[in-house]
Amino acid sequence: MNVVQNNKSWCVIIPTYNNAKTLKRVIDGVLNYTSHIFIVNDGSTDKTADILKNYKQLYILNVPQNKGKGNALQVGFKKALALNYDYALTIDSDGQHYPADISVFLEELNATKEPILLIGSRNMTHESVPKKSSFGNRFSNFWFQFETGIKLTDTQSGYRLYPLKHLPKRFFTKKFEFEIEVIVRTAWKNIQVKNVPIQVLYDPNERVSHFRPFRDFTRISILNTVLVIITLLYIKPRNILLKFKKKSFKAFLKEDILQTNDTNEVKAASLALGVFIGIVPVWGFQTFLSIFLAAIFKLNKTISFVGSNISLPPFIPFIVLGSLKVGSFFVGESDEILIDFDNISFHSIKNHLLQYIVGSTILATFMAVLLGLICYVILNFYNRKATT
Repeated sequence: MNVVQNNKSWCVIIPTYNNAKTLKRVIDGVLNYTSHIFIVNDGSTDKTADILKNYKQLYILNVPQNKGKGNALQVGFKKALALNYDYALTIDSDGQHYPADISVFLEELNATKEPILLIGSRNMTHESVPKKSSFGNRFSNFWFQFETGIKLTDTQSGYRLYPLKHLPKRFFTKKFEFEIEVIVRTAWKNIQVKNVPIQVLYDPNERVSHFRPFRDFTRISILNTVLVIITLLYIKPRNILLKFKKKSFKAFLKEDILQTNDTNEVKAASLALGVFIGIVPVWGFQTFLSIFLAAIFKLNKTISFVGSNISLPPFIPFIVLGSLKVGSFFVGESDEILIDFDNISFHSIKNHLLQYIVGSTILATFMAVLLGLICYVILNFYNRKATT
């Protein structure tokens, strides 16, 4: 029978690889709270197998050859799901986590009705915490917030509570970087991701870390690069469109644009940036660039994205025509361009490429400044009217 916490069944998954010094202590500590434990022996070559012989009442899942922590966790998830558990609490076998903190996770689980993914938040300023771990955590926190919009204090702790039935069905990583992939992609499914405070112990005499700084940091960096690209090209535009679809245009304009905490200057600059990106010849990358540059310059990504949609298909002929006409005044080809929609084509643009690039850049700058100023004036008028 599954352990049930407020109608939510849960178990504990302990992935282990050559942690014979601390494994028994971790298992015995967890047994004080539950016997629903899955131990994934990830191809250990030390005395791990001998230790596990004494725990035949538990689920022992053996991976013949070491394949990485991410793979071990997925093996545990699959088995727990097959037995219909709702949640899996994962705890590292190197002794850094305190089983007593299981109650912290369960208290938070009891306090919510919606699916939730909890991550233990360590005190990374403690003198026992290695500096490389503290730096790596800050690095991970930054990219997680960029990719999801969620601010956490610890995204690297392996002490977690996963909502098994709400995780992605497939994963693409199997090493340490898996723990980043799973929380980002779960957050993308609009599942709440939250920290809970936990204790941590770094004992250099007992703890065995299998993190390989150069190789694993490179894997993590590659993963974050992919996640950032997906965020900019798909997730953020998707979220903006979903907000727009759920609300009337008036409500979207009022709640997501007019009533944000950004200053009028920031809002106007965000619109100007989006309009500029929407007009300059970067076809296919407007969404990516408008959101990416808004993030870089700390502008409003939603407003910048909306502004970039000046390049929607119905407006493209006007943008192309206007760019060619403006460009003709600066590159001396005014006699070669006919102001006629029927004669505008990709072939004609190719023949007047310099004219088009110069014209579109000038037109983009003019329209960005113009619409940005109009936006600023309207916002100031709106604010004064709202305060009277």
